[in-house]
Amino acid sequence: MSEHDELLRERLVAFMHEEILPRHAQVHREIMAAEPGHRPAVFGELKARARALGLWNLGLPTLPDDAPGTRLNNEAFAPLAEIMGWVYWAAEIFNCHAPDLPNMEMLVQLATPEQRRQWLDPQLAGEVSSGFAMTEPDTASSDARNISCRIERDGDHWVLNGRKWFVGNCGRENWQFVIAMGVTDPEAPPTRRHSAVIVPVDAPGVEVVRQVPILGYRHHYGPHGELRFVDARVPVENLLGEQGRGFAAAQVRLATARIHHCMRFLGAAEVVLRLMIERAAERHPFGQPLIERETVQHWIARSRLELEQARLMTLEAARQLDARGGIGARRPIAMIKLAVAEACFRLGDRAVQTFGAAGVTEDTPVASFFAEARAFRIYDGP
Repeated sequence: MSEHDELLRERLVAFMHEEILPRHAQVHREIMAAEPGHRPAVFGELKARARALGLWNLGLPTLPDDAPGTRLNNEAFAPLAEIMGWVYWAAEIFNCHAPDLPNMEMLVQLATPEQRRQWLDPQLAGEVSSGFAMTEPDTASSDARNISCRIERDGDHWVLNGRKWFVGNCGRENWQFVIAMGVTDPEAPPTRRHSAVIVPVDAPGVEVVRQVPILGYRHHYGPHGELRFVDARVPVENLLGEQGRGFAAAQVRLATARIHHCMRFLGAAEVVLRLMIERAAERHPFGQPLIERETVQHWIARSRLELEQARLMTLEAARQLDARGGIGARRPIAMIKLAVAEACFRLGDRAVQTFGAAGVTEDTPVASFFAEARAFRIYDGP
């Protein structure tokens, strides 16, 4: 890391220890007791402090000159994303959370001046949240060419009809719009049929069907939702990028988002591994600490090995993304999607076993991490 980036890292670590970790128990209790999407009042205070310290919009390397942000490249941001991953709500305090960060990346690259004023600028200021509506319950969405939601031109409007699910931030406070993918050109070649449009969540015809639990866990912090579009109308000016170029628009967010997801997951994994080691040291079944048993030592060693490998692969993918762009770095980015998800899942499984009965309860972060790690092997495409 450069001297500048190392100073940022040190500042972020200090902020996590001084501002985030001491408040985590209180924030967690408040979020879990409220409806999904609730935001504690302390978030506003913490965001203001982070922004004053220059820890704001860290993951957007190509911001407009007049926009607030640090403009780090992917390789420099990746270690910071891992630190933010220690606590599941921390990334929002620095305006570096999903799905808003990759949505901002799309808007930075593709938005018109008016779209930037209306949709991007409030996000850059941390005032609104957004979602990404691509996956559908009725199609094999891992092959994005199957997406069937229709977006049809009707005079000065686009009209949307279809179902989406796993729409992030659904119902969250200040949730204002989604970027929706759908078919605008059904007779075009498969990769030129789809377009992306900005859909305000209060537009007529936009219906929130339900929140979608993940392996039994409701996402109180960043809820996933199912949406239904029934003749939902938005102005033609809400087309993001070119008509028929929706896949190209989606790629703007996908490459960086995978790196961000992987590094945040590795940060969470480091916390789980530390908790696993502490649990093994304090438990004494049959007269011997768990940590002195060879099997548990192998679990710890294997977990350390796999996390180190996954981290180095992700940093290399970030380096190649900076040097070669999304197309040039497509293979290492695809590899980390698999390698990090599998490493975290194996760690989660070992941690659950080490914790015993407590590992399947909500008393520790272990069970939710394990559930998320299993789902991570599907997120962004299996």
